[in-house]
Amino acid sequence: MQMTAQPFWKTKKPSEFTPAEWESVCAHCGQCCLLKIQDEDGEEVFYTKVICRHFDDAGRLCKCYANRCALVPECLRLTPQNIAGISWIPDSCAYKILFETGSLPSWHPLITGRPLDSRRAVPAGLPRD
Repeated sequence: MQMTAQPFWKTKKPSEFTPAEWESVCAHCGQCCLLKIQDEDGEEVFYTKVICRHFDDAGRLCKCYANRCALVPECLRLTPQNIAGISWIPDSCAYKILFETGSLPSWHPLITGRPLDSRRAVPAGLPRD
């Protein structure tokens, strides 16, 4: 009986992921591309329905991904080092779920083998599972 190798997210910490592995965790839901406003007097974050002009809703990808932070200074590059400290990341974000639980939700493209269903994406969000 041949044993199947465990997926990388079950055998490594996010800090050990290769850049390609880290990028593959992104489910391309577009939630981080939505404009958010934080209350100056508190920490409350308000989500809008305004999405970055570079987000291609049909393709579920940023049209200028490699240069996004240069073209949009407010764009934040999520990394294994900063994910825990970003309070506005939605609970349904695959990066956040992986960081908090060590696993990916059943709807994730790495689990299903299919891209995220666009009807479940921006701006409604996705269940944690």
